Amino acid sequence: MADELETLGQNAKKAATELARLSSKEKNEILARMADSLEKNSKKIVEANKKDLKASDLRTALRDRLMLDEARIKSIASDVREIINLADPVGEEIGKDTRPNGIHISKVRVPIGVIGIIYESRPNVTVDASVLCFKAGNAVILRGGSEAINSNIALVEVMQVAGLPKGAIQLLRDTSRETATKLMRLNKYLDCLIPRGGAGLIQAVIQNASVPAIETGIGNCHLYIDSEADLQMAEEIAINAKCQRPGVCNAIEKIVVHEKVAKDFIPRAVKALGERGVEIKGDEKARAIAKSITPATEEDWYTEYLDLIIAIKVVSSLDEAISHINKYGSHHSDAIITKNKASADRFLKEVDSAAVYHNASTRFTDGNQFGLGAEIGISTQKLHARGPMGLRELTSYKYVVNGTGQIRK
Repeated sequence: MADELETLGQNAKKAATELARLSSKEKNEILARMADSLEKNSKKIVEANKKDLKASDLRTALRDRLMLDEARIKSIASDVREIINLADPVGEEIGKDTRPNGIHISKVRVPIGVIGIIYESRPNVTVDASVLCFKAGNAVILRGGSEAINSNIALVEVMQVAGLPKGAIQLLRDTSRETATKLMRLNKYLDCLIPRGGAGLIQAVIQNASVPAIETGIGNCHLYIDSEADLQMAEEIAINAKCQRPGVCNAIEKIVVHEKVAKDFIPRAVKALGERGVEIKGDEKARAIAKSITPATEEDWYTEYLDLIIAIKVVSSLDEAISHINKYGSHHSDAIITKNKASADRFLKEVDSAAVYHNASTRFTDGNQFGLGAEIGISTQKLHARGPMGLRELTSYKYVVNGTGQIRK
């Protein structure tokens, strides 16, 4: 397997050099061929996906992330075409200065180079990651989970269209943990590693990677119902943020409720969420209001369920809500429902997350919803990139210096 990784790395490094020479027009033409190929080969992809679904023992919410049908493939192809319409960040001048000695210095966006992506049961990531890396001029080595291996093989094969440099998009077919760890240490070839998945995967990367990595994906997201909240709005947002797609990282996992509105809000939330099959846990104060709520443990407050499960915490102040979210949250997406602008402003300023919301669902933390096109992940760290990572976040920069013969004295 070391030989396979070496080959993938060599191919990717060579492809990165070729990709850097492609014009925006050439890249867009290749992307158009990829979108067409995905649609033309949708039956092949669906058949491969059926093999994965048949072998899968994932719970319902995660099976939904794994499933591909012709409608979803058409949507994926549409996302590829949207990327064609996005501005190419490569070559963009993001700063300039002329020094007193006459030298002109420009700061210009350039591709990162070779990017490794480690992800789990979402075959759409195979396409999103590939086309975003490609448009930004990067070669990519993909390592998906075993539960989606047939789907991923089919998707990568379908994307190998005319004009795409060999090695630009490659899939590591060995899905063992041992090989994943070796990929995390492929410093000779990888310039950056991006994991997309649950807490276990992120921790494995933190502990094992020697390649620079960007932490993404863990979404222990909170909805805070303030003492001055519109409770009808709060209920509607809670339902959307929890139930629309419970298996995604921007779905809420916790509801924090101010004690002044807890007796009004919690029973209606329990009823509305319960009707939609949500299992509800809570602290002592929440359980005193609604007897059907089961006890939440200390571990629950840290947990990203990715399922129809939620936990409710009652607090006595905005300060306590902010403190609770900053302690237990994953710094992904958190929201406040309130009519009080001062309270909203404090929440938006003091909650330490990549995306913070006032009177809106956390489900909007998404590259497409933010106007970035398909995203490669949601970064929950602070260096280089934070929040939805689109094309610009897949570039670095260099300084280009032009002179007329100047020498330093």
